[in-house]
Amino acid sequence: MIDQHPAEVKIADFGITSPKEIDVDAIAYDAGVEVRYERLNGCEATLVGVGSKGIASIQEQSPRVRQRFSVGHELGHWHHHRGQSFRCRVDDISDNLAVNKEKEQQADDYAAHLLMPGALFRPLIKQTRNPSFADLREIAGQFETSVLATGLRLIEIASVPAILTCYDRDHIRWFRFSKDVPRRWYLKDKLDEDTFAYDALFKNKSEAGPRKSSADSWFTNDDAENYEVLEHSTLGRDGEVLTLIIPDGDMLEARFDPDAFPKRYNSSGSYVPKRRSSS
Repeated sequence: MIDQHPAEVKIADFGITSPKEIDVDAIAYDAGVEVRYERLNGCEATLVGVGSKGIASIQEQSPRVRQRFSVGHELGHWHHHRGQSFRCRVDDISDNLAVNKEKEQQADDYAAHLLMPGALFRPLIKQTRNPSFADLREIAGQFETSVLATGLRLIEIASVPAILTCYDRDHIRWFRFSKDVPRRWYLKDKLDEDTFAYDALFKNKSEAGPRKSSADSWFTNDDAENYEVLEHSTLGRDGEVLTLIIPDGDMLEARFDPDAFPKRYNSSGSYVPKRRSSS
């Protein structure tokens, strides 16, 4: 069954059957967007258009992985926001996630589906039981995408219950839960010293393979000490660390507890206002 995301439909219409066949420049041309590679100041890409024709200017000095995502990103703007002009720092998905820029996130989402269509991405992810950043790098190499974009696509595809987080030295910048991870689990605002992510970021320890750690080093829930997670961390941008967290099966089945974390949710994930104490 073909995913109905508009970018996925476009991939199907082109009859693409392998990652190497995803020619973003040709796809852009078919959509009425001419791609130009030139030196840009202060941004990674720009998009201008009149009617059914547009021009996407892409930073010529950027690595090809970044250029491909830039083209996909501008095609996302072309699909969702036609008639508007954009100057984008599309290399920085992390910032778009952290500050919740809706239009930029929509463009990032379009690029992710275009460059990593589910029909091609899922079979590769399913070959990895507990994905690591080594696995993500290998898959990213096949799709010519960044490790970050590939990790986010993993979370969206949700072939395994997982969480992708990004911390800097002061606090959590953003996180994404796959759909099978209960929202009852509440991540800590700052990195715990008992995590391997802390060692990577603050002690400059080299990346090792996935390791088990106590869930209470990651989550504020009172019952987190009863569970374990599989953690794999890698340094991201300067001063940031990315971590894949795979909860154990018991965590996924843990009974919902509305008092387990500061921000109240009901069992479907909606906010529940805290009751005011009577005086």
